[in-house]
Amino acid sequence: MTIQWFPGHMAKARREVTEKLKLIDIVFELVDARLPLSSRNPMIDEIIGQKPRIILLNKADMADHERTEQWLAFFRERGMTALAINSQAGNGLQMILKTAKHLLKEKLDRMKARGMKPRAIRALIVGIPNVGKSTLINRLAKRNIAKTGNTPGVTKAQQWIKVGKEMELLDTPGILWPKFEDEAVGYKLALTGAIKDTIINLQEVAIYALKFLQAHYPERLKERYGIDQLPDDIVELLDDIGAKRGCLTSGGQINYDKATEVIIRDVRTERLGKLTFDFPEEEE
Repeated sequence: MTIQWFPGHMAKARREVTEKLKLIDIVFELVDARLPLSSRNPMIDEIIGQKPRIILLNKADMADHERTEQWLAFFRERGMTALAINSQAGNGLQMILKTAKHLLKEKLDRMKARGMKPRAIRALIVGIPNVGKSTLINRLAKRNIAKTGNTPGVTKAQQWIKVGKEMELLDTPGILWPKFEDEAVGYKLALTGAIKDTIINLQEVAIYALKFLQAHYPERLKERYGIDQLPDDIVELLDDIGAKRGCLTSGGQINYDKATEVIIRDVRTERLGKLTFDFPEEEE
């Protein structure tokens, strides 16, 4: 699968992030807890450099809990600060400001020693499209100030948002990178909704999902679709699921478009349980 998607507003966002960085105290890098590595923009390290950073594993409620714990340990062992959160429900958000204050303690103490008037922490929120930036901002600000949506690319421009008296957030449009070098990364992002469905081959995404689930969560597949023995052939498995779910043409053949929709919807709506698509041991 080849995806080259870098709309004009994303290129503009990258330039503006670079320009605003000198005003920022700390960066909140929002990633999807279901794919903590694949949803990290490889350009972000280059863009934000050595700025203090907290990696926020959002949608942790949708991810495999055991894997999330492994990812938190993975980042911690590499000297990186990471928190698991659920911005939709508000879980874990109370730790963000507390952790930011801890990471910025030396800077805040220096400002105080110089007699500077205390000011709100200025944080930049970055992340790929549809990772939940606007939902997180609205939760932190305790008002609906940032636009939200289930499709990627809702936020089109930067905006400053006050969070009480102690923090100001700079929201940015989601930034994907121009081209995915690893095909699997593209599939994972498509499967979790970070890429618009209209620009990808969904049947290829569903086939990737079935191969992944067959390898890592076979019992979920059996239980969800009532299949006792998973066939080795992935097309045969797609046929079985299509038949079980009534995805048939008027002539009684498998309707692969409908079967594809069922599989992708089941992954995205947790009908196949809480899933994580990146594994820390693959990076070690």
